[in-house]
Amino acid sequence: MHPSTLPNVGQPPATVGRRRLLLGVLPAAAALAGCGWSSADERSDQSPLALVYRGPQGCPDCAPTIAALLRQAPQPFRVTYVGPGTRVPLTVDALADAQLYVQPGGGSDLDGAWRDLRGSAKMMRDWVREGGSYLGLCFGAYLAGRNPGFDLLPGDTDGYIDLRDTTVHDQRDTVVPVKWRGKQRHMYFQDGPAFLLDNGADADVLATYPNGAAAVVVAPYGKGRVGVSGPHPEADRSWYEDAGLKNPDGVRPDLAHELIDRTVGRH
Repeated sequence: MHPSTLPNVGQPPATVGRRRLLLGVLPAAAALAGCGWSSADERSDQSPLALVYRGPQGCPDCAPTIAALLRQAPQPFRVTYVGPGTRVPLTVDALADAQLYVQPGGGSDLDGAWRDLRGSAKMMRDWVREGGSYLGLCFGAYLAGRNPGFDLLPGDTDGYIDLRDTTVHDQRDTVVPVKWRGKQRHMYFQDGPAFLLDNGADADVLATYPNGAAAVVVAPYGKGRVGVSGPHPEADRSWYEDAGLKNPDGVRPDLAHELIDRTVGRH
């Protein structure tokens, strides 16, 4: 099934209600509505700025998880949340100060979310084209596609569970094996996308699913970059514990750090 028909796209289990992020019901300005500094210390910090979407409809762990990872990275970011209730609207000037925009997992209605987000699409494309970096995780990766979405990828997305020879056949939270740059690793997964790249696409496929479909991709877009992941490299220990899952590799942040670094062009 396409994620627009699914109740719990890209999230930890339904029993963990605190991670529900219902993008499909946000107002048009909400998805990219504003930003506000999280602390006086961060205002004086010279590390690069990342804007992370955070909405009020639930899913309080989604944005904080990636925000914490960004702040604690070997090359850390300042983090500002954007979304309804933030103090400063996200304008062209605000984006100009940011190196990275992150659309975390969450959402239940891709088509509905796109109806709300499409008013910000040109601004986002222009910003990335001129050198910004977009990171989409699960639902945020669906939104990087073109049918519908920001159209930032050299191709489109489809649900991994809908593909031929898939190893996951339903929406339940699970751990999926991937080949990450030729080595087997395991990642938290909940109905995330695979990436259907155009023939000859200029894209770096960091990881593939067991059926060979692209699972994690970084691609240029003008002067900028787009990094997308179907699984959740940012998932912390609490996600696994809440879902009753175990990662055979242990819960490690190295894949998330590598994806972030490549998305912002650090290597």
